[in-house]
Amino acid sequence: MPVPAPLAFPAAISHINSREMHDSKLHTKRRYWPPEEGFRYCEQIARSHYENFPVASRFVPKEIRKYVWAVYAFARTADDFADEPGYTVAERMDNLFQWEQYLEECYNGNPTHRIFAALAETVERFQIPIELFQKLLRAFRSDVTVKRYGTFDELLEYCSCSANPIGRLVLLLFNYRSETMMEFSDCICTALQLTNFWQDISVDLEKDRLYLPLEDLEESAYLEQDLFERKFDDRFRRLMAFEVQRTAELFVEGKPLLSMIDKNLSRELKLTWYGGMRILQKIHGQNYNVLNRRPALNKLDKFGLLFRSFLL
Repeated sequence: MPVPAPLAFPAAISHINSREMHDSKLHTKRRYWPPEEGFRYCEQIARSHYENFPVASRFVPKEIRKYVWAVYAFARTADDFADEPGYTVAERMDNLFQWEQYLEECYNGNPTHRIFAALAETVERFQIPIELFQKLLRAFRSDVTVKRYGTFDELLEYCSCSANPIGRLVLLLFNYRSETMMEFSDCICTALQLTNFWQDISVDLEKDRLYLPLEDLEESAYLEQDLFERKFDDRFRRLMAFEVQRTAELFVEGKPLLSMIDKNLSRELKLTWYGGMRILQKIHGQNYNVLNRRPALNKLDKFGLLFRSFLL
């Protein structure tokens, strides 16, 4: 599952500079870690990754950045367990189980890992419910065991665990607790996650992973075998046009959130929202052929997004 960059209401993060995250199993010596050491470690993780969207950029108030890094490091590490090469299925599941144990220890006031030392201070300060992190872990476990989604509703359920918690976490870090705002955030986060799926179809095929709902392939008379053979034709074009359209509708449904937040978060969110919409426009601009070319934001796109975020 692609980890949505923090403060990039996801799609929607070089790997952790610690041997423990490259070993086949997670073996970490339990000890007490001072929170500030934990925050420094989380910052190192966040700054070592590249995403389409900013990671706790300079637009984010300095006093909040370290907490964003803590949330990001939690999710980034779990995502590596689920998706990075070098693990067996059993090892992935064991590591994710261990990560959830660390999470529970963190909420019980006994963090025994650097990331969770930082996370413990974060969740206490902002009163973040454990369920949001547990949903993320549920999605990561799905990444290990689930390769196909039969219906769009099943895919939306996955997004409710993989993407929506990130947006809600960010709102909580900025002290927003309105359920209406959370629901708008869910729309944006789901749209970003779907956008990433459509953007990465060719990449995911190499992993035998398919996010296009099987019911949609059937409705389009486009076979799974056609997809793996990279057959680009009118059937696929219509299928992708349909997926892009309903993803754009989710972006529009969540857009009121952009005008409900103050300047400390609004520019970051605008960059994220317009970035996601720009990817959809690029998919449309290449006639929906994502089988042979992955659409991505170039430097000019990013400059345009930044300029627009200042104007709107």
